Amino acid sequence: MLTKQELLDLYNSDLNELLNESKKYLKDEVEFCSIINARNGKCSQNCRYCAQSSHYNTEIESYPLMDVETVVNAAKDSVKNGADRVAIVTSGKTPDESDFDTMLDMIKALNKEGIKSCASIGILNDEQAKRLAEAGLVRFHHNINTCKSYHPQICTTHTYEDRINTTKLVQKYGIELCCGVIIGMGETAEQRVEMAMELAEINPDSIPVNILTPIPNTPFESYIDKIDEENILRTLAIFKIACPNASIRIAGGKKARLSEETIEKAFRYCADSTIVGNYLTTTGFTPDEDEKLINKIGRKLKKCHSLSCS
Repeated sequence: MLTKQELLDLYNSDLNELLNESKKYLKDEVEFCSIINARNGKCSQNCRYCAQSSHYNTEIESYPLMDVETVVNAAKDSVKNGADRVAIVTSGKTPDESDFDTMLDMIKALNKEGIKSCASIGILNDEQAKRLAEAGLVRFHHNINTCKSYHPQICTTHTYEDRINTTKLVQKYGIELCCGVIIGMGETAEQRVEMAMELAEINPDSIPVNILTPIPNTPFESYIDKIDEENILRTLAIFKIACPNASIRIAGGKKARLSEETIEKAFRYCADSTIVGNYLTTTGFTPDEDEKLINKIGRKLKKCHSLSCS
């Protein structure tokens, strides 16, 4: 593992040299995944970027947990559109006890259809992690969001350690881990390097990198200029170098914050995967648009052509 200073020197090096270094670690295929926003809004946490927080008047649509059939049908559509795995995503700090059994039923139903199940349902305790594993969950998604040193500037209703503990529980029970960040929230370049090092220590299978899309009426509504496209590319490259075995996944903010030229560079040099379709409270490219771009730059697409794709 490179030292913090070595990674920071790489971050600040010539961009082309940095991108060519990260390209050495790219996977052969680009993987598509998709999310289903199964419960939206009314979250008790005060994450300063989030449209779903009940602390801010963002006027988004809130709705309770969807039923199993609705989620499975949406997942089938995602697979037909090229997603290799599908994630059930719910708002809230932790899974509601009243909803948890339904979430387990969703996971079992996806597995029964031959769909790779993924869940992003908040901070877990040991018993919840164990039950998710017993239900056959393939992958759990839980971001650290930012580095430890910057976390108090992002959220005060739960700690960085709460998030780290959840990642450890997931790995303890043998579930794959998807764990990433949001960049452009006012952090420094040095703190982006800290994120890379902390993610390397966590050792997730997948690292989704979200670019902040400022939401009106949140504390970060004016943060559109906190990161530019060059520094987004630099961050993706540093993550790939620091975490060569993980898939670096371009997630939220791709359509809103990146030009086509930058997206192409990301997939040529430092990104192995992406989320297709829409991302919770922001919109993304259609699967066809993403596939067209991947084909344009000559990379292979790991596309699922049936519900039994592996």
